Amino acid sequence: MQFRQQALSKLQSPEELDLPVRFARPQGRLALFVTVAVMAVACFWAVTGSVSSTLDAPGVLTHAQGSYVLQSPFAGQVTAVFARQGGTLAAGAPLLEVRTAQGDRTVRAIAAGRLTSLSATIGAIVATGTDVASIERTGGPDDPLVVMLYVPGDSGAGVPVGAPVDLAVQSVPTERYGVLRGTVAAVGRAAQTPQQIAAFLGDAQLAAQFSRDGRPVAVLVRLDRTAGTASGYRWSSADGPPYAVDSMTLATGTVHLADQRPIDWLLP
Repeated sequence: MQFRQQALSKLQSPEELDLPVRFARPQGRLALFVTVAVMAVACFWAVTGSVSSTLDAPGVLTHAQGSYVLQSPFAGQVTAVFARQGGTLAAGAPLLEVRTAQGDRTVRAIAAGRLTSLSATIGAIVATGTDVASIERTGGPDDPLVVMLYVPGDSGAGVPVGAPVDLAVQSVPTERYGVLRGTVAAVGRAAQTPQQIAAFLGDAQLAAQFSRDGRPVAVLVRLDRTAGTASGYRWSSADGPPYAVDSMTLATGTVHLADQRPIDWLLP
């Protein structure tokens, strides 16, 4: 009966207009203020801020004209070698002498360049079409080096021409001399097959290495030149290494992609 009496009393006075209404506790108002402030800052950063991103890819120092594989046009035994690996050859320069049934024949360089590998040795037996050397095409002793990066095929379209690139060179201790500086000069339009890479680099093993995870896109990087270093190129350290860097040296490039606004991730 006590409960019924309280219910009747409530019905007689449904609105307690004389009592103050508490909308929120002070702690609740503080939490609400902080939440609104954080959301406002996040929205402002999403519109006006920027986020930088990078892309890492393997590559090799080379010359812009690439290399070619020299094959023996004769079958026979190698009796003489006229060039050393690492040396330069003029177009038509003699490279090997092969003793054939018709007499001694000379294998000559097709185009001028630097002899990067020599697989034929004195006494070796070669057949017609045997690979005997790889020669890197050069325009002369002052022909600058470039770096050819091989970017995963699904990432090639995101690399802009003009993007800065940092290059860790295999023969240079990065922690001591820093990284080589360069700029993206060209991006391939289509992914390359191992055969195309081997034809440019003159090295089937490198082609297989760069194609290990699928057909990559070739990205040409021009190196920043300077007279203030021993190598002739600009490094992140003041002087760089106290020696020159050679072509056909492996490198890893970090391409700095264009900055993006966070709000762009949400927009279609």
